[in-house]
Amino acid sequence: MVIQQLKNVPVWGTAGPGEKISVTFAGQNKTTVADSSGKWSVKLKPMKASFTPQEMIIKGTNTIVLKNILIGEVWLCSGQSNMEYAMRKYSKFETAVKGQRPPEDDLNKANNPNIRIFLDRRKYMDPSPEHLGWESAMGKPLVDFSAVGYYFAKDLYSKLHVPIGMISAAVPGSRIEPWIEASKMEISPKMKNGKILDKLSKDGGDPGKFYNTMIEPLIPFSLKGFLWYQGESNCFLNENIRYAYKFKTLIESWRNDWNDSKLPFYFVQIAPYAYSTTKDDRQHTAENLPEFWEAQQLALHLKNTNTVVITDLVDSIADLHPGYKWEIGRRLSLVAANKAYGQKNIICSGPVYKKMKIVDHAIEITFLNTGGGLTSRDGKALNWFTIAGTDGKFSAAKAVIKEDRIILSAREVPNPVSARFGWNEAAQSNFINKEGLPAVPFRTDNPWDKLF
Repeated sequence: MVIQQLKNVPVWGTAGPGEKISVTFAGQNKTTVADSSGKWSVKLKPMKASFTPQEMIIKGTNTIVLKNILIGEVWLCSGQSNMEYAMRKYSKFETAVKGQRPPEDDLNKANNPNIRIFLDRRKYMDPSPEHLGWESAMGKPLVDFSAVGYYFAKDLYSKLHVPIGMISAAVPGSRIEPWIEASKMEISPKMKNGKILDKLSKDGGDPGKFYNTMIEPLIPFSLKGFLWYQGESNCFLNENIRYAYKFKTLIESWRNDWNDSKLPFYFVQIAPYAYSTTKDDRQHTAENLPEFWEAQQLALHLKNTNTVVITDLVDSIADLHPGYKWEIGRRLSLVAANKAYGQKNIICSGPVYKKMKIVDHAIEITFLNTGGGLTSRDGKALNWFTIAGTDGKFSAAKAVIKEDRIILSAREVPNPVSARFGWNEAAQSNFINKEGLPAVPFRTDNPWDKLF
């Protein structure tokens, strides 16, 4: 396995009540006594990264030896099918036309024993006291592992040059509720305008179902942070502000479980998809998805959270599972390198809306994360910008780049008051920064930001 560097490392287990336990690893020896229920735990002091395989010896009435342990960086990736999306599904590898194509077929050629993986399977946690679920990320063990998780690890390894450990806990089709401890859902969030929402648990979704079996058993294994790729199942329900509060609850409760309010939490903005064509008893529109994106982005109010946008990584909006997972993993790695590891020279985001002002008969939009400058991916006029006047009717706008700003105008809207970008489930805009990262969809008339 890989254990987290530069942090206390909890080691825990069960034994007979009152049994004396010793844990020896990397020159440290810790002792304790099992409590009346047989539970015990110790904490090893922080250690620096090491490529040298080491043994951990745990002695009580019997002896357990854990072998081939490295010290490095450990991340937990979770969510639904797009995070679970396994390496064996790599049908698009050789025909890929979007994103930065991997230089080799990793499923068959991966050969880095310093990247380790643990697949937290849906029906059980590996009960073996020898933790046989940990494997090197190569060969047969890699087949079923998260493609996003693996490519995140591979790119991060190239930047940090320390062992990387990835734990994947994801279930296809899962809503967010099963990943949250059930008791944490029994809250009625109070919005900033004073309105109180119904209890989050009112929405059902089997609160705690996967938390109990796939997340809780991992606590308190020392981690660097979390990666999250989920939301499609809740978007099908037309959720917005309620999802934002559930997402906030998940982030804060997981951090609390690991007793670290600052643990990085990075998430993927779900991809363009034709939700409006869904046939059910709900009325879906082309704006339900951007409203969901907005709900996801409200989590950015929490410290040490960041997101990656993938509007450019879709071949068809009829495909709920876009195949460019290597690029998604790479983009998450860019965020981790910049934010968690302080490599500020790495650009990790496309343009982000900052503010607007009305200038004559146009709207001027200023952006953050402009990188090397604003540009068009294909050299054509920027698309998916709209503006509206006081009547709220949006029209396609001409978008002109002026340094770190975009000037928007439309003949049909002589006196604009608001603007939107990418505000459609089909939007795959050509607006990027010169590092090739897509701009984040937004609307200047966001009704939720003041309520969260």
